[in-house]
Amino acid sequence: MSDQQPLLQMPPAPSSMTSTTTTTTTASRLPDFKQSVKLKYVKLGYHYLITHGAYLLLAPLPGLVAAHLSTFTLTDLAELWHNLQYNLVSVLLCSTMLVLVSTAYFLTRPRPVYLVDFACYKPHDERKCSRARFMNCTESLGTFTPENVEFQRKIIERSGLGEDTYLPEAVLNIPPNPSMANARKEAEMVMFGALDELFAKTGVKPKEIGILVVNCSLFNPTPSLSAMVVNHYKMRGNVVSYNLGGMGCSAGLISIDLAKDLLQVYPNTYAVVISMENITLNWYFGNDRSMLVSNCLFRMGGAAILLSNRGSARRRSKYQLVHTVRTHRGADDRCFGCVTQREDTDGKTGVSLSKDLMAVAGEALKTNITTLGPLVLPMSEQLLFFATLVSRKLLKRKVKPYIPDFKLAFEHFCIHAGGRAVLDELEKNLQLSDWHMEPSRMTLHRFGNTSSSSLWYELAYAEAKGRIKKGDRTWQIAFGSGFKCNSAVWRALRSVNPAKEKNFVNPWIDEIHRFPVPVPKVSAI
Repeated sequence: MSDQQPLLQMPPAPSSMTSTTTTTTTASRLPDFKQSVKLKYVKLGYHYLITHGAYLLLAPLPGLVAAHLSTFTLTDLAELWHNLQYNLVSVLLCSTMLVLVSTAYFLTRPRPVYLVDFACYKPHDERKCSRARFMNCTESLGTFTPENVEFQRKIIERSGLGEDTYLPEAVLNIPPNPSMANARKEAEMVMFGALDELFAKTGVKPKEIGILVVNCSLFNPTPSLSAMVVNHYKMRGNVVSYNLGGMGCSAGLISIDLAKDLLQVYPNTYAVVISMENITLNWYFGNDRSMLVSNCLFRMGGAAILLSNRGSARRRSKYQLVHTVRTHRGADDRCFGCVTQREDTDGKTGVSLSKDLMAVAGEALKTNITTLGPLVLPMSEQLLFFATLVSRKLLKRKVKPYIPDFKLAFEHFCIHAGGRAVLDELEKNLQLSDWHMEPSRMTLHRFGNTSSSSLWYELAYAEAKGRIKKGDRTWQIAFGSGFKCNSAVWRALRSVNPAKEKNFVNPWIDEIHRFPVPVPKVSAI
């Protein structure tokens, strides 16, 4: 379970839970994106644009030179040689300049990063946890007060989770038996299940993997999870492996960003990213309500992603990574402390959620979006936004803020399925349609909050629906403790048609005809 996302749906006080009308406090909603936008984040976005786009200034040169040379005749070439053979200095200067420019271009341009394929783990049916089974386990424990049993019942009813989510065996047992052995068993089941499917889909052998990144926020055993993968698949001895912990639901995109940076250093390489969370040792058995929400939202799941910088991989890859933007608000004490793993008054460990979580998440999201905008928005949207910002900030005019239309920049949105209230707020603030929100809502309904891997269940949903067309752009965005907000932008290299794909394996494919299902919206839990 992640150490941050249940906070995104802070429940109201007990009195409001029994009220016939739903009330929404300021603390339970994202801040209005139409309010002030800080200029420094706009400048940061344009700084990224200039930094990442500088090499593009040199990109047209080879094409222009080739186009110009294609118009030369033999007579032109003979005349050029006649003029240059008596001017050795000019020839040497031109040749040197051409070599320097070409060298600078090829050395400074980033290597393209391709997403060859990915796999999402789908647990066996015996791990399914309906709402009734969840409440039966909760009541049978005998550790929760009657008031907190009812509290969890109301949370689960309004959470947006359906009847087919999954929990590990150690949690569903009565009584539950959390242990290090069972936690390792859950981790192996999720990681190896996703990896087996990934290797089968791509035909890549484990010994071909040069980079391995595993992220799991709350379970970090020794030997590490990445070492467990290396041992199980007998990977080569020089594999570059990393194990990320304590970074919450945004750790998946942090892992993608780390893998991207490593692929700039190691040429002709495959990288595997594993995103997951472990529930067995992180179920809360106390009565602190700020720690009970995670029991209701988090479920079992994980994903494995295969990336590559090989030129030959482009032909069979699904996507190319276009941008990653990371926002970290940890320097602010309020942001840093809004999600904390601690012990309650009875010594039972859980994740404490601050009342400031929604406000902190909203500010981090607004910062991330403001930075991402100049990289992805069409020039017309940027000009309108920039003109409005100048009028408000510099000219001090009372002009209505302009919110850019991100639907012009992306065809698909994968927003972390942390909870129904957050999805409702993001849909409203980003002015998205039900169609755009469908992958996130259906992922929350079918699989629950699977932490950092939820983004990949959402992308798998879009693929199973046949929505991904060549050239489509997909925006993945997630939040994490600390507090962080991270984005990744992908461009589809080919259309994904389940009916025409060979051996198309997908966690949704056997039941995609049932979706979407109606999920009522609520303003808050």
